[in-house]
Amino acid sequence: MKLWRIADESENMINRYLERGTMYVLNDNGIKNICVVTNESNNILEIKNIVTVPKCKNQGYDKKMIKFVEDKHRNEFKNLQVGTG
Repeated sequence: MKLWRIADESENMINRYLERGTMYVLNDNGIKNICVVTNESNNILEIKNIVTVPKCKNQGYDKKMIKFVEDKHRNEFKNLQVGTG
């Protein structure tokens, strides 16, 4: 939860989208980035939370995660939106 709260201070909100979302973990010799996406209907996939481990910032892990999510869901959704604070 500590890592999630870097990107979203509301634990209640985090719990809501974790329950209905899909979580992805980028593991590159240890966890570097985590992301939760939700199906928002109308062909919209939303990134609810994406966070890189603080010591791994500025190494392209957010970009790699977003590219992974885009590629994985390319044929399922027409739009990918970011709904993070």
